[in-house]
Amino acid sequence: REDVQTCKQQKRWTELTNYFAIVFDNSSNLNANFKKTDDEYEGDTKRRLEINFSKVYSVYDLLVTLPIEVQKVTLRAILNNLLRDRRLQSKDEIKAYIILLLNPQFNHRNTYTIFAHLLRQISVLKDVQHHYLVHTFKNIAQEKFREMVKRIQRFISARLSLSNSKDDDLPPKSKCLWWIPSATKILALLNAASNLATPQLMNYQEFYNPSLDHLDLLVEYYNWQCSTGPNCFSFCQYPFILSLAAKRTILQKDSEQQMVVMARKSLVAKVQQHQVPEIGMLFLNLTIRRSHLVSDSLNEIARKQMELKKKLKVTFAGEPGLDMGGLTKEWFLLLTRQIFQADFGMFTYDPVARVYWFSCAPCDNLQEFNLVGALMGLAVYNSVQLDIRFPPIVYKKLLSPAVVPPNVQKAVVGVTKATLSDLKLVYPDLTNGLQELLNYGGNVEEDMGATFQISHNVFGTTTTYDLKPGGADIAVTAENRDEYVQLYIDYLLNQSIYRQFQAFYHGFHSVCASNALILLRPEEIELLVCGSPALDMNDLMKVTVYDGYNSESETVKYFWEVVTSLSGDVQKQLLLFATGSDRVPVGGMQEMHFKITRVENVNMLPVSHTCFNQLVLPAYKSKKVLKQKLLVAIENAEGFGLE
Repeated sequence: REDVQTCKQQKRWTELTNYFAIVFDNSSNLNANFKKTDDEYEGDTKRRLEINFSKVYSVYDLLVTLPIEVQKVTLRAILNNLLRDRRLQSKDEIKAYIILLLNPQFNHRNTYTIFAHLLRQISVLKDVQHHYLVHTFKNIAQEKFREMVKRIQRFISARLSLSNSKDDDLPPKSKCLWWIPSATKILALLNAASNLATPQLMNYQEFYNPSLDHLDLLVEYYNWQCSTGPNCFSFCQYPFILSLAAKRTILQKDSEQQMVVMARKSLVAKVQQHQVPEIGMLFLNLTIRRSHLVSDSLNEIARKQMELKKKLKVTFAGEPGLDMGGLTKEWFLLLTRQIFQADFGMFTYDPVARVYWFSCAPCDNLQEFNLVGALMGLAVYNSVQLDIRFPPIVYKKLLSPAVVPPNVQKAVVGVTKATLSDLKLVYPDLTNGLQELLNYGGNVEEDMGATFQISHNVFGTTTTYDLKPGGADIAVTAENRDEYVQLYIDYLLNQSIYRQFQAFYHGFHSVCASNALILLRPEEIELLVCGSPALDMNDLMKVTVYDGYNSESETVKYFWEVVTSLSGDVQKQLLLFATGSDRVPVGGMQEMHFKITRVENVNMLPVSHTCFNQLVLPAYKSKKVLKQKLLVAIENAEGFGLE
């Protein structure tokens, strides 16, 4: 800093130019200049060679303020360095790569050629060296780490968007096919470092690159499926970089292809049997009696297992009307409401966590759990959101494994390593008790009097379970309490509900079985099933269409003033009332089809229309009256088609 101030006052940059030319010219100089000193370790000589990141940040912050001539000298030195030191091997040597990755000069397009060579050299390092880089990346300041990720993301986006015209300032794509694969591999190292850090350095969504949404994602998917050899590249190899919108597109395209295949098989079978093909054979047609909702749904799905990958069409027995999407949504909504009722006995509800969990009561008929799994699979497969509140670990278990093992009968499915954090989202009160046990400073054995045997109440009957052989005779002590808590968690979240979740798992995968599931994180599965909880009614206002009204109509203005003034919970109730879900689609409000229709000379409540996603409103002359009617309609809603 002092040198910079001196040079600025004297308007002479020789000393700084020499400094950057020498330091950045080779890896040894870089590492020597930016290593921590003995004083900074307070005598701990084992870590003497670590990078002094504070100095790295300071030098780079100053570098970008210096004249362009000094910056050019630095870039030339880096280029010489990369061309000379092509085979860095030791841990001490490859620290130079980390220092160079932090260089903000690589934010600019005119430095991308040099940046590409840096990324390539890092990408071809051995696995053990990549492992070292990942654990070193964890020590980078969060802000600088995020800047580094964005820098590489911009590099990838710029390379993808090049038109290969004569005006491009970068080489044509045909001559630098290795640019994007190299950059993506480095992002994978950074993503791994972020996941290993506590807390994570970046949210997983920050690694998404939206520019990839515009690629031919089905081609990327098929390239990934068919890739052979180390030189084949597809973004699907690195799913962390694909946004949920991109993954959903892949899942939908793959689903559509499977639907076409199933429809073609049905058509061929009809022709071979000399039967006349019907349009209905192209769909999964379910005919349901409202009075026997669960049993009919279970029987229909069980009877048509081979047709689950067709497009879903629902008909309610004895009711006219074609399913244009509304009846399907209504079936999903009514069925989930009935299945999750407490007296149905399949799921328990925790009012504190506000989630449902699988009942551990003995169950001889597991078809209902298979039905719920199939229901979730059909929702994902047909792009319908469900009003289901499961804890996050359910989606983690659904991807354990993501692809159903070939030996279905003997394979263990739906079992995952669970933590106290997972349990807290299912049984928060119990988790607090276990945490107190772990933190207890007194005599655990004498004061707690616990053993490796637990008891739980199921429908008024108390049953016991040994967490390990002879658990009733093994006391919980300060030395073994960690083991006790882990076994307790495993019992509650895995062992006690294994058969129920196994049926649920197979039901889900009977519909959604696809390699595309490998691309998804558990959090993304939840968003696909339930939608996003983030709600902004102003966004809904922008996509609303009107029939009999327009955006300037007095009643419409009243309506939106009322809606935007409501609490978040009531807004969600309104969305649930009108659309069948209180969550927003993965792609945002712009994917919703919301319509307000005017009815003349009727003094009625604003009620949801039978085709869903539509409100029917008379012409209200008072904002106060409209608000009262709207709240009463939401509160009293038992279903849809109330008019």
